[in-house]
Amino acid sequence: MRLVIKIGSSLLGSPEGGLAQGRMRNWAKEIARLRRAGHEVILVSSGAIRAGMQALHLKKRPTSRPEMQACATIGQPLLMKAYGAALAPHQILVAQILLTSWDLDSRRIYDNTRATLQTLLRQRKCIPIFNENDALSFEEIALLNAFGDNDRLSAHVAILAGADRLVILTDAPGLMSRPDGTGQLIRRVKKIDAAILACAGGAGSAGSVGGMLSKLEAARLAMGRGIPVVIADGRRNGVLVKSALKTPAGTLFAR
Repeated sequence: MRLVIKIGSSLLGSPEGGLAQGRMRNWAKEIARLRRAGHEVILVSSGAIRAGMQALHLKKRPTSRPEMQACATIGQPLLMKAYGAALAPHQILVAQILLTSWDLDSRRIYDNTRATLQTLLRQRKCIPIFNENDALSFEEIALLNAFGDNDRLSAHVAILAGADRLVILTDAPGLMSRPDGTGQLIRRVKKIDAAILACAGGAGSAGSVGGMLSKLEAARLAMGRGIPVVIADGRRNGVLVKSALKTPAGTLFAR
């Protein structure tokens, strides 16, 4: 199974500030386990701006475009360094791929990206990690990211990769029955209609820009291309390994 796993910035932040490196090490263990079981894993990771905020000792997410781009420029190599450190004990290298929404509009760049991705997967020595190129995509930054904390980017990557499943990790158990994140967990969604959209809440913490609505939009995009989607709690032990099961943790979106 080819899995695209999206990790949001809210999960990557630690209560003390900076990146949650212990959680990253746990994910790395699960990624290694998935690979040993024969699965292919691609990551789509937010967190560059958050890492930059920590390096600059900022407690609140900047609101101006230049400040956010500065945070992204500083934080992106720190984010990759943290992933590299977490994956190194498992002899897995990090392969960084930065995209803007314009790149996906270019057939040449799209095809080149897909060819590079396929080569990386065949080598089986690394994990491709996609992120939005916040340092260059100034229109997306001004709109607090056109990809919605990389939610929509993860759907585009899943389509580009021909993934068997898209897994969107968040800090909620999955899609809940109430917009405020309370109520009952909805285990299975076959169609994203008005009733399902009504269950989506707003954006999360000051360190993240995504919300359940952008995750549902990503799920609808992927489902439209026949790719099942899982939205699950990235803080739970074993969530990545379970994401490859027929009945994963969280909410499964599949026709």
